[in-house]
Amino acid sequence: MTPKQRAQKAADAMWSDDRASGWFGMELIDVDEGSAVLGLKVLPQHVNGHGICHGGVTFSLADSAFAFACNSRNQATVAQHNSISYIAPARLGDRLTATAREICLTGRSGITDVRVTNQDNQLIAEFRGASRAIRGQLFSEETAT
Repeated sequence: MTPKQRAQKAADAMWSDDRASGWFGMELIDVDEGSAVLGLKVLPQHVNGHGICHGGVTFSLADSAFAFACNSRNQATVAQHNSISYIAPARLGDRLTATAREICLTGRSGITDVRVTNQDNQLIAEFRGASRAIRGQLFSEETAT
């Protein structure tokens, strides 16, 4: 199995049980080893009292992209800590894209950066996540032919 195929199978397994990302309206656009791209259209339920996309929605989109990138090797991996910097507001109707890429992976610990942009490629937020591999896999590779 190629790294891309492994990443896709891991993503399919995660997506099937990921109620939160679907509830937000996210879609998985692409995944590969150490990377993932997710999208989200800003809907009325995503907008806060200032008339802009709630920061928690932007964070959730980035966090989900982070999760798919971190788990792309079929090794169960969770977040240790995350931080986000909001650069510009996202607005109702915007199409957000979260692009995650692994910066480093050493042993069981990794760092992944996520860039959130809108449909005009304007930077909305920068997210950095630290991950930790735990026991388990997302699918059995013995039967994954």
